[in-house]
Amino acid sequence: MIKSNLLKLILSIVFTLGIGSLGGIFTVSEIPNWYAGLQKPSFNPPNFLFGPVWTFLYILMGISFYLVWKKSSSKIRANGIALFIIQFTLNFFWSIIFFKYHLIFWAFIEIVVMWFFILFTIFSFAKLNKTAAWLLVPYISWVSFAAILNFAILQLNQ
Repeated sequence: MIKSNLLKLILSIVFTLGIGSLGGIFTVSEIPNWYAGLQKPSFNPPNFLFGPVWTFLYILMGISFYLVWKKSSSKIRANGIALFIIQFTLNFFWSIIFFKYHLIFWAFIEIVVMWFFILFTIFSFAKLNKTAAWLLVPYISWVSFAAILNFAILQLNQ
């Protein structure tokens, strides 16, 4: 049981970090080029901050996912995992929409939808494990900030 749980924890963290890093591939090349040329609000964080923040958030997300995954199989757990996968898929595609395709408006719409799915995931996880839910609070907080930043960049670059 302990080996099984340790494997699930490792897989959960590797999964979130791995997929998160794949999204970063679409971001990194655009930072010094397209993104650097955009008008940004005064509250735009320095570029070097994004990588460490997202790494930390992906680790928290992985731990959160693990705490739910290790629970006994149930409809509530299946629903929570499905919501997690939906919001995480939206997270991945935001980078592509914003950075690869430069679709700032559609990225904003997408991040708002993602925010709601993160919220639904938090509520769903809370039914199974309060810690799993709380571990997602920094994530929804950062995504809230990112949505505001996305909107501000949209307004400044129309």
